[in-house]
Amino acid sequence: MRIIAGSARGRQIEALPGLATRPTLDRVKEAMFGALQFDLPGSHVLDLFSGSGNLGLEAASRGAKLVICNDASADCAALIRKNAAAVRLSDVVTVMQLDYREAIRRLVISGVRFDFAFLDAPYASGFAVDAARLLFSEGLMQPQGLVLIEHSSSYAPPDDVPGVMRRRRTRKFGACAVSEMERDEAT
Repeated sequence: MRIIAGSARGRQIEALPGLATRPTLDRVKEAMFGALQFDLPGSHVLDLFSGSGNLGLEAASRGAKLVICNDASADCAALIRKNAAAVRLSDVVTVMQLDYREAIRRLVISGVRFDFAFLDAPYASGFAVDAARLLFSEGLMQPQGLVLIEHSSSYAPPDDVPGVMRRRRTRKFGACAVSEMERDEAT
């Protein structure tokens, strides 16, 4: 795995061996970040199911001001710290090791708000859709904030939740898809 663009362009990052994590493919990452590239500098980014830190580190490399990477696994949290140091982005990246619901609860208390959130949870878990709903309903997203949910392309994209979030679009990349969710102001 590598950082595609920005200050750490071309630098390699590690992933845990085996099937415990499923890193986002480079072509999917390129498409996601290509659409966001002009909005990332100076932004606040959350990578909630971070694994290796792949998405959060890409955002940091492309100029995000603050990146919070969270993973419930101690091995993943240690790897994210190691990867951030290896690509010289430790000053931008904060690592949390919490269940996603506890991470959201603590982030609400901290008062931080995000411009972008990446949710790449285990596909069949339903955690990403639940997390997206919580991020919007708990006020963790900026008014124009965008949540990107990676999921299997064989499953239906996340449903709109009136008054909370709505799907902007879903893009398919073979076996995986990315749905972009935004705040729904309708009541």
